[in-house]
Amino acid sequence: MLIGMQIPDVNASSPALQGLWFVLIGVLWVGFFFLEGFDFGIGMLIPFIGGKSDAKRRVMVNTVGPTWGGNEVWLLTAGGATFAAFPTWYANLFSILYLPLFLVLVGLIARGIAFEYRSMNPGTQWRNTFDTLNTVGSFIVTLVLGVGFANFIRGVPANTMTQYATLTSAPFSGLGQGDIFLHRFLGLFNGFGLLGGVMLVVLFVAHGAQFLSIKTMDEVGAAARKTADLVTPVAAVLMAVFVIWGTAAYATDNPNTGSWGNVVRWIVGIISVLCIAAAAFLGRKGRPGLAFIGTGLGIATWVINVWVTIYGSLGIGFQTDAHKLFFSPIKMAPVNDVLGTSPMNLFASSELTLGLMRTFAFIMVPIVLAYIIWTYWVFRKRLNTVNIPVGGTISQTSVDAANAAAAATVQAAVTKQAAAAS
Repeated sequence: MLIGMQIPDVNASSPALQGLWFVLIGVLWVGFFFLEGFDFGIGMLIPFIGGKSDAKRRVMVNTVGPTWGGNEVWLLTAGGATFAAFPTWYANLFSILYLPLFLVLVGLIARGIAFEYRSMNPGTQWRNTFDTLNTVGSFIVTLVLGVGFANFIRGVPANTMTQYATLTSAPFSGLGQGDIFLHRFLGLFNGFGLLGGVMLVVLFVAHGAQFLSIKTMDEVGAAARKTADLVTPVAAVLMAVFVIWGTAAYATDNPNTGSWGNVVRWIVGIISVLCIAAAAFLGRKGRPGLAFIGTGLGIATWVINVWVTIYGSLGIGFQTDAHKLFFSPIKMAPVNDVLGTSPMNLFASSELTLGLMRTFAFIMVPIVLAYIIWTYWVFRKRLNTVNIPVGGTISQTSVDAANAAAAATVQAAVTKQAAAAS
């Protein structure tokens, strides 16, 4: 039996409301990965583009400084919506994926501390320490989330807790609860899971570099453009491998989607690869804005691919042989057989709860989106290292002159690169 499994009652919700909230939670993850993706990417790029220059590092941090906290709210909202709409799914995830989610929390705390404390001391060592925290935290969160979402496609074994805890045959007779958590955690880092983690790290780095190229000028903008041109094609290749491997090998037995699910997965996966490849092409042609949209759409369609894969099953499966911690295939079909229905149908909240949530969502979501758009509009101007004062103030005239010169330099470099490419 699954952890925290509830018994269905007369307040069971309708499939329409369940499907609506499954889609809305997916939309929240799309918003989080799209917006926080370039934040994570910039955090990972700090030591490479910023180097030892405090001015460059400050420019990079300042590009996301006003918005990074708001971007993380998408993750909090996705978690809260999951708890309210599918409380048993939430309970199972936090039990089955306890250690990975703990690592995500540690990474998010490290990033928050890095942003908030970096400027509280002018010392170089102080600032470098918190820049390192930003980089490490961004990498950990991205890697673990990539591994986790890849394992949703593969299927997260929900029977490990109950079955491994009662094993009496060698070599598992001595397993304790701590061993179970450790084995389940290490089991997530299978080949496909690691591919998902590496792919998301590279994709977020590309997304962050594309964002930097449209938000910065002078040396930072030039380095970001070069990095984007180098990393984005790699992200497209990794996404192609991920889509082919994941669609061909996993989740083909999901009884909630059937054959149409795989068709949609192939279509959405191919679109994701094409978007990232188009971003690489447009970036080299001197269209960084469109390139940024391309990497963003690649991320969004990747989340859609995962969501189509786990529709109904919620990514939960059973291992065919509970004695094999790492190598037993995971199947989604037996979950429906054991529960008598799909996990999404069984784990959902009541009709009244989902109905009230729908009403509040339709009121609040447009307001939140309008606020986010307004925020990015207010902070839309490009940044330059000359905007960073060194021991005093700078006049607006010098800033405007330096910005104009930097913009001309960047435009000349882009024109020269486009001419060379053609």
